[in-house]
Amino acid sequence: MPILRAKGLTKKFGNLTALSNLDLEIPRGRIIGLLGPNGSGKSTFIKLATGLLVPTSGEITIGGAAPGIETKAMVSYLPERTYLNDWMRAEDMIAFFGDFYEDFNRIKADNMLRDLNINPGDRLKTMSKGTKEKVQLVLVMSRDAELYLLDEPIAGVDPAARDYILNTIITNYKENASVVISTHLIADIEQVLDDIIFISQGEIKLTSTVDEIRETHNKSVDGLFREVFKC
Repeated sequence: MPILRAKGLTKKFGNLTALSNLDLEIPRGRIIGLLGPNGSGKSTFIKLATGLLVPTSGEITIGGAAPGIETKAMVSYLPERTYLNDWMRAEDMIAFFGDFYEDFNRIKADNMLRDLNINPGDRLKTMSKGTKEKVQLVLVMSRDAELYLLDEPIAGVDPAARDYILNTIITNYKENASVVISTHLIADIEQVLDDIIFISQGEIKLTSTVDEIRETHNKSVDGLFREVFKC
């Protein structure tokens, strides 16, 4: 059974259609790139999967259940923008997540903070934007979830930190879990992806494995993306 299934999924904001009649299945045990230009519907799709938004029509399920209290225990979500309180210390946030989520691994979180040279006693308000995003990624990837939804996880960090962050992602999720990475920075994440979903103007343009793209099109994912979206 897929970890995520969408059928006829549509989301409108007034006269604007953000997603239009999406049919999609995300299997377990894969790293999937949700790839598209800015404004293509990536964040809307992720927010529907987390339950932050409600579909206009159609349905989306996580592990067979509609997004809600039951699925929050399955999904670990990294939003595009930091939502943490500036007055909190890194260690406060780790304690908070540890109390809130039964699947939170405190040892893993402490190790990642150390590897990223982040002082647990530092307050968020003293951190750079990139460091704040690293702390948020540590919190998200320290959960033993079934589905990780990462919205632009490397957009705000320096190139030197991207390799560590990608390695953090691929080494800190359990074998049967899936990771969905939403981004427009294709070249930076291509090496960690198993599958891709191209999305534009709220519609899916292509779903494929990375191996199929290389074998069928004789191109990299980034090369095919630039061809499809003329960028």
